[in-house]
Amino acid sequence: MKVLLRVGMTEVLVTRKGQITIPVEIRRKLGIEEGSKVEVTEEGGMIIIRKSLSILDLAGAGSNKGDVEELKKTLDQMRGEDV
Repeated sequence: MKVLLRVGMTEVLVTRKGQITIPVEIRRKLGIEEGSKVEVTEEGGMIIIRKSLSILDLAGAGSNKGDVEELKKTLDQMRGEDV
């Protein structure tokens, strides 16, 4: 069972065209600017809006996940298994 904690929820109006305005506090916190993309899904009767990640957002995401030499050895082993 998923429990969602609704703290600081803000009510927004939907326009005739189905548009909403994301509150400025949330946009600032998540770095959503004009031209940013968001993902909209429906889960269990709720509308979920998530900031889309670009390739730039992911740059360096795995930088602390392993030693370079260790990763090279693992890749070499994997390549050897493919032959």
